Amino acid sequence: MYAPRHRSEWLGKISEAGVRRRAEHSYQELDVLRLLRQQVRRDLLLESRKHKAWRLLRLIPGIGPIRAALLIALIQTPHRFRTKRQLWTYSGLGLETHDSAQYRVVEGQLKLSKKPVTLRGLNQDHNHDLKDIFKGAATRVSTSRSGPLHDFYDHLLAQGRKPTMARLTLARKIASDHAESSGRRRYVSTPAI
Repeated sequence: MYAPRHRSEWLGKISEAGVRRRAEHSYQELDVLRLLRQQVRRDLLLESRKHKAWRLLRLIPGIGPIRAALLIALIQTPHRFRTKRQLWTYSGLGLETHDSAQYRVVEGQLKLSKKPVTLRGLNQDHNHDLKDIFKGAATRVSTSRSGPLHDFYDHLLAQGRKPTMARLTLARKIASDHAESSGRRRYVSTPAI
């Protein structure tokens, strides 16, 4: 339907002149946007290659040139997250738990409650673009035929994990690898005067 070679066929099926004209304009707009998308993609890759972290990110399986560029743009500096769990939460890969009370009073003494923490699923307040990047990388790695992360994914499946949960764990591992590889790049700090 969108390919140039089939357009005349689809436009011929439209009987009303006004509707056909609007469809022709939409095709023209699509052609311009495709050219613009290619140019923006080239510019994004050109700019991202200037960063040292780009080469390190490309070493992580599942992280291609576009994903590496987007990670650099979205995270900006790896030092905004002290731990990998903070990155997971920001990326929408962290588990949300609820606990009514960790301690309770028994015979006048404070005792640790034996009631387990309730899991509520993944956190809802997150950066959707980062979640898409890490989940897309996990999907790519899980469908590949070989590699250490694919072996890790197969091991999770062999342990009895559901494929969706195994991909989530794999996405967390990729995010952790990102935090470790980006953390190797130390920023020069100016000495205090």
